[in-house]
Amino acid sequence: MKKVLSVLFTGLILMSCSAAHNTKVKEKIAKEYGNGDNKKKKVVVTTASAVKKESTPIAEPKPAKPVKPLLEKDDSETLIATSKVNVSKNTVEDYINLYSGAAMQSMKTYGIPASIKLAQGILESGSGNGTLCRTANNHFGIKCKEEWTGETVSHTDDAPNECFRKYHSAMESYNDHSEFLANRVYYKNLFTLDKSDYSAWAKGLKKAGYATDPRYPQKLISIIERYKLYEYDQKVLGSDYQFVPTKTDEVLATNYGAQAQTYTVQAGDTLFAICQKFNSSVDHIKQLNSLNSNNLSVGQIIKIQ
Repeated sequence: MKKVLSVLFTGLILMSCSAAHNTKVKEKIAKEYGNGDNKKKKVVVTTASAVKKESTPIAEPKPAKPVKPLLEKDDSETLIATSKVNVSKNTVEDYINLYSGAAMQSMKTYGIPASIKLAQGILESGSGNGTLCRTANNHFGIKCKEEWTGETVSHTDDAPNECFRKYHSAMESYNDHSEFLANRVYYKNLFTLDKSDYSAWAKGLKKAGYATDPRYPQKLISIIERYKLYEYDQKVLGSDYQFVPTKTDEVLATNYGAQAQTYTVQAGDTLFAICQKFNSSVDHIKQLNSLNSNNLSVGQIIKIQ
């Protein structure tokens, strides 16, 4: 009898503990998810493959700049003086607009035709794009000479690493060019020429030794006539101006026809310098003239083309 009562008593205790445990579980669930009237919280289960890292948004690509059309053949040219530069017609015109005022002022002060000054600046500086112009503000290819005490820069022209004048500004270069021509005995005959006769000035510069290129006058005249630089002379001279157009083909044929395909070696010339001057190579000139060495003689006539 006692055993039966003991079993019943133990069963009652176990049932009481189970009911209490169920009650606590229900209270916990109600607290976590609310009672039956409320919406249950959603439990979202994700897998590693479903999770995506946030990435930095890709910037919208900037629209490409419009491609400029290729220049027409007649709108570009190659200028070769102290360096070889390919320029467009617009580049040359921009240079003229920028420095025409300085050229006309120089004409009033020193008597150098504005057309000549602009043409020399365009040719020697590559319309402001040549190496010597960009690194030293040297617009006219003026070398150091003995009297120069200013800054200098090395540049390969007639020979490797020659000494050229360096300026702080383009205007300083323009002023020094005027002084250079006006104060040197080699150029005194230029100032006896008619200021409207740009052809005579171009030839006079070559004769006085400003440049060694036999085609230098023709190059200046061609630039003057192509861009009508003589109009700036007219602005300065006014009613005193008398324009006589020069046909550059005639100038070339008359004065440089014999030298167009050949060159006469001058004192101080080297084969390397001649090749630089005519945009050629040492090997090409040697082969063209059947030369066995780089040695040249003063007065020797060599083929260039």
